[in-house]
Amino acid sequence: MTDPATQESYPVPDPTIVDPCPVTVRNGQCAPDGFTNHHQQAKTPNQCETFTTGQEMKITDSVEGEGLLESSMRLKPHEAQNYRKKALWVSWISIVVTLILAVAAFTVSFMRHSASAFGFAFDATLDVLSSVIVLWRYSNAAAVHSAHREYIACVVLGIVFVLSSLCILGKAIHDLATKMPPEVDDFLFSVSIVSGLTCAVLAVAKFMLGRVLTSRALITDGFNSLVGAVMGFSILISAEVFKHHTDVWFLDGTIGVLIGLIILAYGVKLLKDMVPRVRQTRNYERFE
Repeated sequence: MTDPATQESYPVPDPTIVDPCPVTVRNGQCAPDGFTNHHQQAKTPNQCETFTTGQEMKITDSVEGEGLLESSMRLKPHEAQNYRKKALWVSWISIVVTLILAVAAFTVSFMRHSASAFGFAFDATLDVLSSVIVLWRYSNAAAVHSAHREYIACVVLGIVFVLSSLCILGKAIHDLATKMPPEVDDFLFSVSIVSGLTCAVLAVAKFMLGRVLTSRALITDGFNSLVGAVMGFSILISAEVFKHHTDVWFLDGTIGVLIGLIILAYGVKLLKDMVPRVRQTRNYERFE
């Protein structure tokens, strides 16, 4: 049997030694004691508090550093797949609808010499291309949170935006230089109403999905649809203004130039933001 005296020779450690904080705490910080030998104890709680206040930012940075989007921390696997399927459905609907609108707008543009109609037709074509890129982005179920795939899609969208804006600007500036007024008819009115309403609904759906999936590509696609809605209504506005005030013939071309500059600026900004990120995440392609 063990000698009771032997057991008493090993005292139980004081539990206060395990606690990094002194007993007295004020607002989550250790009370100052004025002694240098307790400096390490007073420093530990401050380090814990700093991690707590900056925890969200550190988590986001670490997730991006591992080649994942922030949605990987927010969504469960089945939720992410459900939203991915919704994004695919919205993209397919957008492709079909905007392709029809693009054909109609190109017809109006060449028949009625409308710079806004041409700008909308080009923007609708851009919407088709951007939706195709989004389809590629979410075609792989395992890559729903892949940052590298996301950034590649954004770079391609940026290039398409820049090229399309140059064509829109060229057409609008040509119409302004030649003082070409738009012609107004019921067909132009119908295209404006349908395109404006349809693109507005698509823009809202894409913005909502892009926010949930933290997808810059989806948000960019939604921005393009929003521009299409603005251009669709601008056709109606410029046509109605010219109908009653023929001296304001330049309104249509001016709107075309403005839309072209907006798309150009967005495309350049997108390339500036995404090209460095593609390089940073090129080693993280495990989901491909």
